[in-house]
Amino acid sequence: MTERERVDAVVVGAGVVGLAAARSLARRKREVVVLEAAERIGSGVSSRNSEVIHAGIYYPRNSLKARLCVQGKAMLYEYCASHGVAHDRCGKLIVAGSEQEKALLSDLKERAAVNGVDDLEWLAPAEVAGLEPEIQCVSALLSPSTGIVDAHALMLSLTGEIEDAGGHVVTATRVTGVAHAGGLLTVATESSGDMELIADRLVVAAGLSSQQLAPHIDGFPPGLIPPLYLCKGNYFILTGVKPFSRLIYPVPDRHSLGVHATIDLEGSVRFGPDTEWIDHEDYKVDPSRADCFYDAIRKYYPGLPDGSLAPGYAGVRPKTSGPAGGGQDFDIQGPDRHGITGLAVLFGIESPGLTSCLAIGEYIAELLGAR
Repeated sequence: MTERERVDAVVVGAGVVGLAAARSLARRKREVVVLEAAERIGSGVSSRNSEVIHAGIYYPRNSLKARLCVQGKAMLYEYCASHGVAHDRCGKLIVAGSEQEKALLSDLKERAAVNGVDDLEWLAPAEVAGLEPEIQCVSALLSPSTGIVDAHALMLSLTGEIEDAGGHVVTATRVTGVAHAGGLLTVATESSGDMELIADRLVVAAGLSSQQLAPHIDGFPPGLIPPLYLCKGNYFILTGVKPFSRLIYPVPDRHSLGVHATIDLEGSVRFGPDTEWIDHEDYKVDPSRADCFYDAIRKYYPGLPDGSLAPGYAGVRPKTSGPAGGGQDFDIQGPDRHGITGLAVLFGIESPGLTSCLAIGEYIAELLGAR
């Protein structure tokens, strides 16, 4: 027999964005249940990235990414400080290796200012050497508001807030379908015991699985389901002496921010991600890809020693635009798009999703009229 339970809201996906959305709803006195198919929270896209708090530099004017990244950055720093989540506003350098790339940096600085990021500073090579002696470039932009965060600690903190507000985070529970009638959404699940949750609001923040679940939402227009392209990013760990005290980024390309250097909260350095288009989820790091990493890294860190890169980990970005396409924006679809009362479905939530998570949560709560 299928058990039925009435709640105010259901969120599908216990990654950082789903948890942030659930927190926003719970803070509005809603009884929220978060359903996660995996055995633990945040084991997908949220745990396989650079853990960077982005400034909001790269994204097109008036895009959701631009708006929610800048808003989310401020919210995230405040949240981490007030909730004891480990983070570091370490700053980053975006480095140009040629005059052509310097012109691209100029474009980036203008775009950042339009987005509300007005703290970028031009640095000459001598100034860069004073900050990061190992870096070689013709010019650089310093972004002082870029930082890093312990993503797992952030998700644990969000989970605690949801539970303190009377909500529940349920793992190992897969959603199999959604029906709707009379302004209510019925969410069917498959777990150790089948259950249906009847809710006023439903948020689908399922990362790589959103396109898979959407056709099982009764009445969801097929034409609104974007394609899913799997973009794998590999990371390599630097062994030996740690050469940097802040993040180092090259000039970005169409699909990624380039093979950049990030530090973690213990000071270890890793490089990545690269761009590898795949047709199924695969998280193995091929050691032979290190050859391309050495070439890319030595454009700005020529002193990288041979044999100093060890395979680290990989993540898969849920792209809605493939290798031939350009950039993509967050695709957050509410009732005004699909016509289903109380439903929000998220597609293509990649970087800067971590930075933007709290702002996305507020955006969704407002989109669904939760006051």
